Amino acid sequence: MRALPRHVPSSIELHDVRWVRSSYSTGANNCVETARPDTPPWAGLLAVRDSKDPAGPALLFSRGSWAAFTAGVDRM
Repeated sequence: MRALPRHVPSSIELHDVRWVRSSYSTGANNCVETARPDTPPWAGLLAVRDSKDPAGPALLFSRGSWAAFTAGVDRM
């Protein structure tokens, strides 16, 4: 079984995705954006990138991993 990718060097590689900013984001552009790619090998993963660097790298999370991360942050 092949492991799922964990990042892409440039988020431009994720074609035809719609990047969404957090509703908690301010106009200062200090936030992350998320997208849900539909094409393999990224289908089913959540992509996360820095809004200040839209062509920069993106981290890839399974839905369960992202849910666990956000739940942990919420408890802080």
